[in-house]
Amino acid sequence: MAEYGRIIGLDIGTKWIGVARTDLLKTVANPIDTYHTEEVMEALHELISKEEVEKIVVGWPLTPEGNEGRAIKMVEEFLVELEAKFPDMEVAKIDERYTTKEAVRAMVEADVPKMKRRESDRVNQAAAAIILQKYIEQNKSDDVRITDRYV
Repeated sequence: MAEYGRIIGLDIGTKWIGVARTDLLKTVANPIDTYHTEEVMEALHELISKEEVEKIVVGWPLTPEGNEGRAIKMVEEFLVELEAKFPDMEVAKIDERYTTKEAVRAMVEADVPKMKRRESDRVNQAAAAIILQKYIEQNKSDDVRITDRYV
């Protein structure tokens, strides 16, 4: 992996997909936006073509027990489309358990008004940033590396 570049994080939902990206040093994740599922590939294409994106990290929906959840099929279908559209892009999956709750808690701690916390686009963006930050933190050490390519 290059010294400078970006990693994109995705929180995939049934209608909306939250998007986050790292800084060029790949140390901090920041929310970018939320896109409708029908618009996200175009948005990713634009982002990837303008920025030095090295990898995409996708939240992998596991149950609290660590099993694959009901949303796995939806994420698998998205990954097939993602890899067809960006065949040379490395894609990683990471456990996304509790990221939505963490996103809401972070917004509460940041004094985001209750009405704005209810807006799913804010929650999706924040969850994408949390997914991406978890990936960054896990890959700082040799403890856990989740970089398997989805086929």
